Amino acid sequence: MKNATLCLLVKNNEILLAMKKRGFGVGKWNGVGGKIDKDKGDKDIVAAAIRETKEEIGININDLEKVALLRFRFPYQIDWNQDVHVFLVKKWQGQPKESEEMSPKWFRANEIPYQAMWDDDKVWLPHVLDGKKLEAGFLFKKGEIIEKYHLNFVKEI
Repeated sequence: MKNATLCLLVKNNEILLAMKKRGFGVGKWNGVGGKIDKDKGDKDIVAAAIRETKEEIGININDLEKVALLRFRFPYQIDWNQDVHVFLVKKWQGQPKESEEMSPKWFRANEIPYQAMWDDDKVWLPHVLDGKKLEAGFLFKKGEIIEKYHLNFVKEI
């Protein structure tokens, strides 16, 4: 299974999301991240999370915490199947800036644009922002709509 990363910068009851400008998920607000790329020096999922965040929004991560493992399955488009390792980032250097791929913006926790995000985000993201850790699985039908899902709260990921 393809492994990917998702980093969510948080501060003062706000979350940084970025509008995807090209590729998979274009036109949706999301955290930043991507897949492991050994050609770019990624040794593991943490290295990929740090590199992708730097590439997509110009941030150098100082500290991250793994908070979720999300398993996404798309029976109608199996090359989209992936396990996503979600990290909260509370310490970093630099100011988020736009890249060719992502346009970042801060949102207050009560103003997150779920209607312009992946369908699953409204299920798991509020729990993560509330300090919980979880493992979840999502099965999508065409149109990227959740057909079914499961959510398990855990002590460690």
